[in-house]
Amino acid sequence: MLNEETPMSVRRRTIQDRETGLMKEVWVVDIDFTHPDGRRERIRKHSPVNTRRGAEQYEREVRNALLKGEYKKKKEEIPETQPIPTFKAFSIEFVNTYAKMNNKPSEIHNKERMLRTHLNPYFGSRPLDSITTRDIETYKAKKIESGLSPKSVNNHLAVAGRMFRIAKKWEVIGKTPEVSFLKVKLPDYDFLDFREAERLIAGADPEWRAMIVVALRTGMRLGELRALRWQDVDLVAGKLFVRQAAWNDVIGTPKSGRPREIPLSNDARQSLKAHRHLRGEYVFAGKSGDMLHKAETKWPLRRAWRKAGLREVGWHMLRHTFASHLAMKGVPLKAIQELLGHADIHMTMRYAHMSPDTKRDAVQLLDEPQVRPEESYGTLTAHDGSSRAAALKSAINTDS
Repeated sequence: MLNEETPMSVRRRTIQDRETGLMKEVWVVDIDFTHPDGRRERIRKHSPVNTRRGAEQYEREVRNALLKGEYKKKKEEIPETQPIPTFKAFSIEFVNTYAKMNNKPSEIHNKERMLRTHLNPYFGSRPLDSITTRDIETYKAKKIESGLSPKSVNNHLAVAGRMFRIAKKWEVIGKTPEVSFLKVKLPDYDFLDFREAERLIAGADPEWRAMIVVALRTGMRLGELRALRWQDVDLVAGKLFVRQAAWNDVIGTPKSGRPREIPLSNDARQSLKAHRHLRGEYVFAGKSGDMLHKAETKWPLRRAWRKAGLREVGWHMLRHTFASHLAMKGVPLKAIQELLGHADIHMTMRYAHMSPDTKRDAVQLLDEPQVRPEESYGTLTAHDGSSRAAALKSAINTDS
């Protein structure tokens, strides 16, 4: 008899052609059959006719043959489908077929690195469908014991979880293990106070001063600074647009995947005006006008913080400085989030403690005397002849 709990036995799979190496879609019949003597047999075949209807018809033929005891494996039959791939084998397909089509170069690089150095050495030889939720929890525990941070382990889990979900979507496996993440506190960060920021600017080489000023006044990432083009800068309106970013020497989208607009402070605008050149499209370009290499940006900043007598300063520290200064000036966190291009407000919350007076001042408002609206605004008449209540509401909204 047939196993009544057997899931849908006709499905479509994406496999690699053994001859050409290309990926192709095939219709597969997968039947779990229990013989009268209790012996179970699993039959997995490519459909001779590579369509859904063809596969369904082939499934009926196989089932009937099994029920009559007439089913026999023949050498001339369509070869069986490939077995469930190992974690490592599927990781190669995952990177080449999914990641390279859907992720930025930096994300592809990080996925390959985590798979190569952590996930494959641990799970690589296991069939993909044999990995359980308990195995995932054991992996987490061992990685924490080895000294990795919860944030790093979570990055590994994100890659593994995505792999399992893609494998299920492609019908390589029937279910996925549950992947739960570790709790992570926001990381500590360093920033320059207002005087230190001015000293850093003063200590910069003249040809690098504009880049340091823009970094401090816009919070742009280094990759965004390197990829900034003159066409994305509006010195008349006093704003710039972050539309692209560089990873190594590859141009892509900003980290959040979305462009953003950043108003320019007066000193940032003046620095860019003084820096204006005709060497090429990039604002901060090399002598030949090409985009700066990442390695070229390290030493000018090092000379600046050494000359200023400061501790070691990196480009990302300037981004933290921008956000911290805004918070200290009382700028709402939502505005800071939009200026930084954070996809999640939780990333911006690390700067909340920089504005301790904001909550205190908000609570102090409760102690102010209450004023009735009619006492505050007196007798009001709307310009358009509408009711006094509407005029009062308009006046309150205007004053607020």
